[in-house]
Amino acid sequence: MEKVKKPFMVELPRIYDPRGNLTFIQNGDQELSFTIERVFWTYDVPAGEVRGGHAHKEGGELLIATSGSFKVNLFDGRSWQHFVLNRPYQALYIPPGYWRTMDDFSSGSVCMVLASNKYSESDYIRDMDIFLKTYGVED
Repeated sequence: MEKVKKPFMVELPRIYDPRGNLTFIQNGDQELSFTIERVFWTYDVPAGEVRGGHAHKEGGELLIATSGSFKVNLFDGRSWQHFVLNRPYQALYIPPGYWRTMDDFSSGSVCMVLASNKYSESDYIRDMDIFLKTYGVED
């Protein structure tokens, strides 16, 4: 299966205000290459824990560190890429077909995810061997 897109960082709009800054994203914005169908977030991740451990067949996601920081590790079946998310005005777009894990969560970190599709267990690949047979280099 061929990947159409690659992961990329997105700079979100920032409105500066002495009372506190504001960042937003909405359907139809250039920064968002899909319509938001689902939003979820992870928080209170214990020290040393790893989240993710799966890939999506169809769904794309935009990850934002709304608080704190964490590392996103992406695998395309051949090589790994690593991204540190630590600014609420920066996001990482992950297209379908990338295995992802997230680790190194700082205390109080929140990972908000904007997803291109509603939850469906059938969209997930949770087994690395199946992922490699689908997207990786076969021996």
